[in-house]
Amino acid sequence: MAVAERIVSLLPSATEIVCALGLAHHLVGVSHSCDHPPLIRSKPRLTRARFPLDGLSSGEMDAAVRQALREFGSVYEVDNERLAAVAPALALVACPTVLALDAHDITGVLATIRLVGHAGGVPERAERCVRDIERRIAAVRARVEGRPVARVLALEWLDPPFVPGHWVPEMVALAGGTLLRGVSGRPSFAVQWAELVGLDPDVLLVMPCGFELAAARADADACRAPLGAVAPRAIRSGRAYAVDATAHFSRPGPRVADGVELLGALFHPDTFPGAPLEGRATVWA
Repeated sequence: MAVAERIVSLLPSATEIVCALGLAHHLVGVSHSCDHPPLIRSKPRLTRARFPLDGLSSGEMDAAVRQALREFGSVYEVDNERLAAVAPALALVACPTVLALDAHDITGVLATIRLVGHAGGVPERAERCVRDIERRIAAVRARVEGRPVARVLALEWLDPPFVPGHWVPEMVALAGGTLLRGVSGRPSFAVQWAELVGLDPDVLLVMPCGFELAAARADADACRAPLGAVAPRAIRSGRAYAVDATAHFSRPGPRVADGVELLGALFHPDTFPGAPLEGRATVWA
């Protein structure tokens, strides 16, 4: 099977998969959102956002996204001239060969890795990558088995509040938690703060989609009052966390295993002593 020589990736998760399969040197273009691993940051950018992102709160970003969708139907645009100039043999997602990647759960994430590996001509590398992810997740499950299950409230957006869907509820369960609101395999969805009052979880996760740790913490600070109303016990006990959602939860790619390991350490710190949290999660209060 021939390896795809010229690959374009317009999805951050696809870019991470391509690199995990040892094909980074075949990437000839990526999206403006692709930032991991660092070695791809010099690759040509083939998309651009329709509005500036830096410094926006979740509420301001929500308003900007809604406006872009009303006016253009999308929040980013493709630079068609640059895309044509790099002449890809495989584009994720674009012509001439279209590989649509749309995982909704962990099984779908693993299937996507296999799909990219096959399309890229390295199916055996993809299988090794999948087996490593499965091994790491199984190791977390084994360590939390029999431990008290943490009642978890996770919020993927704060203004308005969104509860998780897709693969995140599975990740919570695999790490020894039970999600109080959210549906596995379905999109995240908006709720009212009033709907969350009274849940009083053991653990609060502030994980705004696409936000790194500092931005997640700043967003939590801006929503201090409603968060305090819905998760008073978690906050008092030091079990309210802001997390780097971009690295661990927002992208359906190889770092799903990192996310499960991080959740295991947050839910059961005595079971994962010394787990590195710096830059990944921080206690919020």
